[in-house]
Amino acid sequence: MDKIKKRKLDILVLSDVHLGTYGCHAKELLLYFKTIKPKTVILNGDIIDIWQFSKRYWPKSHMKVIKQLMHWMSKGVKIYYITGNHDEMLRKFVGFKMGSLKIVNKVILELDDGKKAWFFHGDVFDVTMQHSKWLAKLGAVGYDTLIHINHLANFISEKIFKKGKLSLSKKIKNSVKGAVKFINSFEQTAADIGISNQYDYVVCGHIHQPEIRTIENEHGKIIYLNSGDWIENLTSLEHSNGEWKIYRYNENEMKQLFEFSCEEEELNNAELFDNMVEEFNLMKQ
Repeated sequence: MDKIKKRKLDILVLSDVHLGTYGCHAKELLLYFKTIKPKTVILNGDIIDIWQFSKRYWPKSHMKVIKQLMHWMSKGVKIYYITGNHDEMLRKFVGFKMGSLKIVNKVILELDDGKKAWFFHGDVFDVTMQHSKWLAKLGAVGYDTLIHINHLANFISEKIFKKGKLSLSKKIKNSVKGAVKFINSFEQTAADIGISNQYDYVVCGHIHQPEIRTIENEHGKIIYLNSGDWIENLTSLEHSNGEWKIYRYNENEMKQLFEFSCEEEELNNAELFDNMVEEFNLMKQ
């Protein structure tokens, strides 16, 4: 097979990957990684789901995602790890640097066209997160259970009824007025603060709702962006040639590009970890 020509990106924004959970689409993310060559990577929160992390569930594909990020670091790709609510434990390490990786709570970047972009996860706007963390965690467990049910529903839909995949969580979220109201309020709040700080872009994650749209208030306007997630939507944000786009994973397109599974390397997690240590040693040289 011919080598895949990688698309060059100035900035890649990923959020809500939730490595360590059953709902994470790590294999699909790895295939996506094979098609791109970013200069800067913004990991905008909830990359590793420390809330629901279990030693019993850490597949090779999840380790390979970490390994790919380490590989980019060894090549000098700038990586900002912005902390989210599911990986809030990392907030203790804000300011930590390793090679081209930096752990932060937010990032403000001046783009090539001189415009300023403000990146942060967005859980600070979530009232449930601020006042009832135990309820939010309980909701996360319920969400993961719903993902299990969704897998079964997809199997029945595809194998028995020959229909497409379903997203129960998306259907529930889009049908509940309170959820829609929360999303609109979240977006408006992010935009209002961005406008007050005279940013041109505000870039969030957290709500698993990919979006690019202009939001206005009496003081001005701003472009609001959300990278979505790799649980329901399988999306990211890409910036190149001065333009922002939402990337949406397309299974049929990937099947045409790749004739093999991303599990072609039969390395176990221990061997993958050893490879990551080698990447780390390369960074120190």
